[in-house]
Amino acid sequence: MWKKEPRAVGIDPTVDYAFKKMLGNPQYPEITLHFLNALLDPASPIREVEIIDPILGKEFEEDKLSILDIRATDQANRQLNIEVQRSKHDGLAERLAYYVSSLYTGQLGEGHDYVHLNPAIGICVLDDLLFPELGDLHLDFRLRSAKTGICLTDRLEIHLLELPKYILPSDNAAIRDPIEQWCFFFRRVKDLASEEVPRYLPAPEFTQATGILEMIARSPEEREQYEARLKLQRDEAWKLAAARREGEVEGRVEGEKRGKLLGQIEALGSILETPCENLAEQSDDALVSLLNDLQRRVSERGIG
Repeated sequence: MWKKEPRAVGIDPTVDYAFKKMLGNPQYPEITLHFLNALLDPASPIREVEIIDPILGKEFEEDKLSILDIRATDQANRQLNIEVQRSKHDGLAERLAYYVSSLYTGQLGEGHDYVHLNPAIGICVLDDLLFPELGDLHLDFRLRSAKTGICLTDRLEIHLLELPKYILPSDNAAIRDPIEQWCFFFRRVKDLASEEVPRYLPAPEFTQATGILEMIARSPEEREQYEARLKLQRDEAWKLAAARREGEVEGRVEGEKRGKLLGQIEALGSILETPCENLAEQSDDALVSLLNDLQRRVSERGIG
């Protein structure tokens, strides 16, 4: 008798709609706790988490309104921002710093003491590379001295998880490292049947998370919202890629123009027996001015 093949989950957890449904769902705090403990590896495990309003209020009308993907607090009242980015964009590092700073400074009310500020922690799951020169999957940023490494304060943290750096396993063995478990989940669960997930990820939290993705797939309304967010993110990624390609073309054209300019200056300098030094350090405007001066001197001498 013909046996029906199991259907793949089909929902990408790095699409922000699905990401929020899994890790920002008050009905399933166990998933968020597992993720936080894996990424932060705190001295004492996080036992409680509360998902709160992701909109940071504005102190003044002209302030920028910040809407976080997932905002939460734990039992130690640490302020947490969890987000996903499918592609790198200009200002991403500054954006992460801005949001975690907003979480930190937003706690201070009139008459409050600075020593009562709770840690603010930003976590970004990035399906792109911000630091391709580094091999680390997980990058942990703190306020430290560049010279001595001494920590100024442990109350500001930014954690970056760069998914493309994760190498998928070649066997079917269960994955033991907590960070690698989440990397595997983010990169592979879309193409797996739900029955296959426990083979790689035996923790029940991953079964719960997979179930949420399946609920999105089955619900016409939620599937529509997911597809809309997926399309929007793809469009944004396409625009970024197009802008980069355009920038690369413009850069090559400008490079060719500058190269021609340098060649002309060096040729005229040789004719005039005038050394032209430090040309590479000069601006385009300075080079054009120098070329005009050399051309004038050549013309005055009747060389041609």
